[in-house]
Amino acid sequence: MNYLAISGSLRKSSYNSAALNALKILAPSYTNIIVFNKLAEIPLFNPDREGEIIPALEELRMLLAKADGLIISSPEYAHGISGVLKNSLDWLVGGFEFVNKPIMLINTSPRANFALNSLREVLVTMSGVIVENSCISVPLLGSNLNSQEIVKHTEFSAILCSGLNEFSIEVKKKKI
Repeated sequence: MNYLAISGSLRKSSYNSAALNALKILAPSYTNIIVFNKLAEIPLFNPDREGEIIPALEELRMLLAKADGLIISSPEYAHGISGVLKNSLDWLVGGFEFVNKPIMLINTSPRANFALNSLREVLVTMSGVIVENSCISVPLLGSNLNSQEIVKHTEFSAILCSGLNEFSIEVKKKKI
């Protein structure tokens, strides 16, 4: 299984990025997770630029097209989706890569429900398929844990593995 993982945060010590990197470490050997970390290189969405070759965007599209599923973990800013994530999704709206793509969502803050609901709406509008039983909440807010420490944390690593397992089950069903 090949999955593309995207963090909606640009922070160096982001819990969302740490969760995705921990998930990559925890993934079984038959699962390859590529964590895309070039959202900052994607310019602000402008339909006038849709014909341009933007290297980070081209890489994102290529990775998404090859992926069996998409995993997103994003912070909430002022009750909304992070601007950098929404911007990247806006660039993907017109493409074929996103249509019917299975999606797993990871929430790292128990207070971040407004953005998560908004993100769900955007993803479904874009014809993504949210695999609800794989969507998880890992209460990392205030933990100061990095990806290696998350892997060692029994509860958090179990939540991540459970979500990934549920996701993989559904993705395999879709491939049959």
